[in-house]
Amino acid sequence: MKGNIDKMRSLLILGAGGMGRMMQETALQLGYEDIAFLDDAKKEKDVIGKCCDYEAFLQDYDAAIAAFGDNNMRLLWTERLMEAGYGVPALIHPSAIVSPNATVGQGCFVLQRAVVNRDTIMEHAVLINSGAVVDHDSHLGSGVHIGLGSVVKSNCTIPSGVKVEAGEVIFSTRRKIDGVDNRNLEDAVYAFGFGPKCSYVKPYGAGHINETYAVYMPGEEGDEPSYVLQRVNSNVFKDPDGVMENIFGVTEYLRSVIRAEGGDPDRETLAYIKTKTGCNYFEDAEGEPWRCSNFISNSVCYQQVEQPEQFYQSGSSFGHFLKRLENYPAEKLHETIPDFHNTVKRFETFRIAVKRDLKNRANTCKKEIAFVEKRQEDCGVLVKQQESGILPLRVTHNDTKLNNILFDESTDKGLCIIDLDTIMPGLAANDFGDSIRFGAATAQEDEKNLDLVHFDINLYEMYVKGYLEETKDALTDAEIKSLAWGARIITLECGIRFLTDYLQGDTYFKTSYPEHNLVRARTQFKLVYEMEQQFEEMQKIIQKYL
Repeated sequence: MKGNIDKMRSLLILGAGGMGRMMQETALQLGYEDIAFLDDAKKEKDVIGKCCDYEAFLQDYDAAIAAFGDNNMRLLWTERLMEAGYGVPALIHPSAIVSPNATVGQGCFVLQRAVVNRDTIMEHAVLINSGAVVDHDSHLGSGVHIGLGSVVKSNCTIPSGVKVEAGEVIFSTRRKIDGVDNRNLEDAVYAFGFGPKCSYVKPYGAGHINETYAVYMPGEEGDEPSYVLQRVNSNVFKDPDGVMENIFGVTEYLRSVIRAEGGDPDRETLAYIKTKTGCNYFEDAEGEPWRCSNFISNSVCYQQVEQPEQFYQSGSSFGHFLKRLENYPAEKLHETIPDFHNTVKRFETFRIAVKRDLKNRANTCKKEIAFVEKRQEDCGVLVKQQESGILPLRVTHNDTKLNNILFDESTDKGLCIIDLDTIMPGLAANDFGDSIRFGAATAQEDEKNLDLVHFDINLYEMYVKGYLEETKDALTDAEIKSLAWGARIITLECGIRFLTDYLQGDTYFKTSYPEHNLVRARTQFKLVYEMEQQFEEMQKIIQKYL
């Protein structure tokens, strides 16, 4: 059983009425020896003071608990005891049955023959009276009272301070929520506590990897998007614990930095939400992880650069992101996708895919295969500098596309970096390069007509300007020199990944038609070729903004 069942030998009970005396009996059976009371009205021998004297006895009693039938009173005094520094135990009568997988908070009291089943959460100061049953996966808020012989059915939520009357049966009924068309999505909505009030759910965003929904809740002006719910692709992210630890660690750190800067942490970074059971994510019946963050209103996301200023803002935003995380220890982060930007290993995987040719597709992309083969040496440029210690590891986003920035709808300024799955230790050049390959292209990455696909050196310069305004004092000289190479290599790497996935049968990226990944690879290789032709100019632009 998860909880705080304290085995200390001295106990101070606030309230010497009937409940207090029942707590005394239970405590004696649990091994407490020195038990005294504080009470404002009782004058019995073992009443040693009034309730307001509780702080005076802190040195004499190891533990204290509040014994008041009134829910608000019991909760108030429980929290005062906790704040004062007492150990506040949970008292569970020996005849009660409490699952070892239930969570029992401080100051709870479970009486004779009560039953609490698995995965139930009891917050602090909960009272469960004799013979009551609380079934599995229920959540009892702080100060709740479950009356004599009552039954709380599975998956119920009892709000803080509520009393379930004696003999009452509480049923959990799931509402039909518009847009929720499968049980896994429904379970996820309820796991994060939205089920009772959720207005509707609908698909959201245009990502390749995860399945994303906007959760609409009632607001002052009608239904409004309040949360973003995502089913994480476990084929891609095989370590959901590590992914979510990274995300929670970085976003909580960012909130403190933003607050210190005088910014708005509720708009300038994502806030991730734990499940009702306190977990970083929810795992559905099929073992798939779901996570949830706040929805940032009055924001917009661009799939492609529409105005040059947007790309300048992109550079500024990702640069500021790196700068804000300059002092965050990269070594604390899990490498959730090993060798994610190890272009040498990406090349090796590509060669294996060509050799195996599992889907007999190699004959359809001979030109593209040859393009990659000719650039094998380029694949090692950044990897070798990292391995030799020339380039330091930083906290990097690793998916710095324009559409992973939210822009303020009213000002069109960069507002918030999103899609943090790939937060890992990495190179500044990789993040810089991924932004360029996506944002400095004149067409979308799945454009079939390559005549429309070009590397826009002017957009590149706009990004460089915004990025270096934020980072030039934070980056080393070697890092600055690596940026232009980052654009070339990451664009090449992305093309290699698209081509590899095409050869392997489209197991990683979402596709809409059989040649989708091949089309994506071709656009990247077109960009690489044009970057090679303008590489000297790309390097000069970097120097211009130092």
